[in-house]
Amino acid sequence: MFFPRILERTVCDTLRPGKVVLLLGARRVGKTVLVRRIADRFASESMLLNGEDHVTFELLKTRSIDRYRRLIGSKTLVIIDEAQKIEGIGVIAKLMIDEIPGLRMILTGSSAFDLSNRFGEPLTGRKITVHLYPLSYLEFSQNESILETTSRLEERMVFGCYPEVWQYNDRQARILYLNELAQDYLLKDILQYEGIRSASKISDLLRLIAFQIGKEVSYDELGRQLGLTKNTVEKYLDLLTKVFVLFKVRGFSRNLRKEVSKSSRWYFYDTGIRNIFTTNFNELALRPDVGELWENYVIAERLKALEYRQIFANTYFWRTYDQQEIDWIEERDGRLFAYELKWGIKKFAFPRHGIKRIRMRLFRLFSRIIILNGWKVREN
Repeated sequence: MFFPRILERTVCDTLRPGKVVLLLGARRVGKTVLVRRIADRFASESMLLNGEDHVTFELLKTRSIDRYRRLIGSKTLVIIDEAQKIEGIGVIAKLMIDEIPGLRMILTGSSAFDLSNRFGEPLTGRKITVHLYPLSYLEFSQNESILETTSRLEERMVFGCYPEVWQYNDRQARILYLNELAQDYLLKDILQYEGIRSASKISDLLRLIAFQIGKEVSYDELGRQLGLTKNTVEKYLDLLTKVFVLFKVRGFSRNLRKEVSKSSRWYFYDTGIRNIFTTNFNELALRPDVGELWENYVIAERLKALEYRQIFANTYFWRTYDQQEIDWIEERDGRLFAYELKWGIKKFAFPRHGIKRIRMRLFRLFSRIIILNGWKVREN
């Protein structure tokens, strides 16, 4: 089963002589499959190398322009998968780009902090960064009818959208795969970073975050529950964002004293991974957390859509101390757009007070189809 990735065309359109496209994403989201397809598109022009292969390492470790010219030959596109495995890859890529006219490069990596540290100064002004996430609604809908997409919504909320999950038809096989993914792949980068050995603390932190979706997170409280300092909690959360497990949404404020602005909410990039840490894969009718699960799913999908459609926006939640709140706010083109997310057949209204000059309107978060079951909004 293969789902075409939106980023395939984006990356191809972004390729420029003298530029490096840096493709980042969590492990197992499909970066290797994507760059292989791009290599096939440019079959006569491209060279695909694997950064985990010892032969590739030996070919590139000697920093010699003549050696690189002989290696590349007449190719105009060099793709290095898992590029962070190659020591000094930033300097190597800079030499190639600067000294070989017309050369284009794609480098992939599963860890943002690893690649950033290894690139550092060398590729400043020479790289374009794009992110690949688990499969999105936009990508599923390219191969499915409206009825198919709607009927599979519940499964995707429960098991998430990692490509390999959908190679299994068996519920237990999906759970086993997600458990292996969470424990052996997604946390691997963190545990190797600076010699961090607290695998159980990282897992416990993720478990606590999984039960606080849609709520402000207190680093002090998390620290007390985990036996960690506030600074250590913040450090671990920062690392979890850099390996694409979690992302943070800040509070919105116009400096009104009654607004919550210093707190943050945390979400999982993938709800299947979130459910691993709650150990709950029940169908939605049996779940007490369906509202939180829906909120996480929709916000993660919106984040993917913003990235893939190259819509630049600041994103927030909004809440006052007297409990008025809006789940998702986008600030773009000098305007504010506010969205409330609810699961179930309910009517509700946006708050009438607090935020000024916001044009409240129903926004279809997904193209061509409303899959928001029971989402009814009254515009104010």
